Amino acid sequence: MDVNNNLIPGFNDEKDDSLKISLKKVDQVDGGIILYLNGYIDTYNSSFFQKRVAKVVDAGYKNLIFNCAALNYVSSTGIGSFTAFLKMVKPSGGDIVLLEIQAKVYEVFQLLGFAQFFNIKDSAEEAIAFFKQEVVPTTGIFPKIFTCPVCSKKLKAPRSGRFRCSECKTILAVDSNGQVFLG
Repeated sequence: MDVNNNLIPGFNDEKDDSLKISLKKVDQVDGGIILYLNGYIDTYNSSFFQKRVAKVVDAGYKNLIFNCAALNYVSSTGIGSFTAFLKMVKPSGGDIVLLEIQAKVYEVFQLLGFAQFFNIKDSAEEAIAFFKQEVVPTTGIFPKIFTCPVCSKKLKAPRSGRFRCSECKTILAVDSNGQVFLG
């Protein structure tokens, strides 16, 4: 019997080659679990993804950490799945964190205007601290909330890099000091 089925009996009864999910319980967080996502989430496998995560929530896990380091693509349907999970766990006092999200995946969240709805962290320690409501020492600059210089939309940059404004689609650059520039 594998680790996933030990944590949640029958978890691996259904499989999909386009998305592999591994589980790891987080003892430091009440109802905490890390879901390691490997592959992609689109219209064709989002139902599989939603069923697997619903099984996790039904097993009593309410604080979900999605490790997205090996998640190489998410469609708008996939983002809808993450939104549905948030609605699943919030009533029971739970929350979700997206962890180690790749830039191209984050850009989809940003373009569709969903980045501000999710807690995005860079490490498991930061995610665990978020659920325990601890302050983790970081650079202090990020995540940075800023206003688009073109349309005045409030945006959130989890780290330095290039971003597209979800409102006016302007390309913006945020440097390591938190300064915002066009292009």
